Amino acid sequence: MQKIFFTPGPTQLYPNVAKYVKEALKEEVCSISHRGNEFQQIFHNTIKSLRKVLRIPESYHVFFLSSATEAMERVIENLVAENSYHFVNGAFSERFFTIAQELGKSPMKCEAEWGKGFDFNEKIPDTEMICFTQNETSTGTAIDLEDIYNIKKDHDDKIIVADIVSSVPYVDIGYNKVDCAFFSVQKGFGLPAGLGVLIVNDKCIEKAQYLQDKNYDIGSYHSFPSLLKSADKNQTPETPNVLGIYLLGKVCDELDKIGIGNIRKETEKKAQIIYDFFDAHVSYKPFVQNKGIRSKTVITINVLNSAALIKKISDCSFVVGSGYKELKDRHVRIANFPMHKREDVEKMLRLI
Repeated sequence: MQKIFFTPGPTQLYPNVAKYVKEALKEEVCSISHRGNEFQQIFHNTIKSLRKVLRIPESYHVFFLSSATEAMERVIENLVAENSYHFVNGAFSERFFTIAQELGKSPMKCEAEWGKGFDFNEKIPDTEMICFTQNETSTGTAIDLEDIYNIKKDHDDKIIVADIVSSVPYVDIGYNKVDCAFFSVQKGFGLPAGLGVLIVNDKCIEKAQYLQDKNYDIGSYHSFPSLLKSADKNQTPETPNVLGIYLLGKVCDELDKIGIGNIRKETEKKAQIIYDFFDAHVSYKPFVQNKGIRSKTVITINVLNSAALIKKISDCSFVVGSGYKELKDRHVRIANFPMHKREDVEKMLRLI
């Protein structure tokens, strides 16, 4: 029996991915030159489709990387001379902070207990860049976009970065209200892992060029100036994940036909069904107690024995994620992405 993956990433493939892979093989996409016209057209079409679905302004540049984790590293390298400021309340926001340390910077952080939110009224120290993990995949905690926008308003001289890895394409972020955002494709886009997307404005390009001119190490082939030089030619600096870029364009076209507004409404309905079920459950309860900061796309549940529950569901062909690292035995994480059908959500909950 075919399994249905509600794991938070990699997750269930988008339904037509197999068809698009066959088309790519037929069109010999995996063998074409990444410097040729065919790839340039694929690059152009995917960027165009991505802009349309996510409403990315034309003034923002879109780069392809290997992963969102690489994006964290490139962002720190290219935008920080000395220090950055991070809102940390889970494993992935902590990773962003740690990468800054490993790159020899002096990052600072506002830390909240896992599953809790932040006091955004606290004073932010002088810094070059302010980093948000808008949807913390390890805990299922989300940051309200208005809180990000308000900080941008009060600190417009700083660079504002949003990790939207596990909330895109659901999250309706105003790209002109942040300077940089990034994600990978193995979650909300239902694609195989191995492709990251980085979105930056001219302010970011100018900061990277400034640091390079001052002899800071901003990386080599994936520095922002290098990425921009190639992107302007519908290319990448290195041999890229051509198949991943091709598939992303196809899925974006499909999402556009459905309508991003419809996708967001359906995501919210499915999230409500899941949270209502667990709020009423005798033994299993949502980990994030504050309903205002609960993620709509990664729903984390306190359970008595995650391994037993996961096995029970898996035996009936539904796969959910365990808790993250030290929370592995006490949590399950349920993804709620566009490819997850409402009827499958309801079947899974009946099993539980």
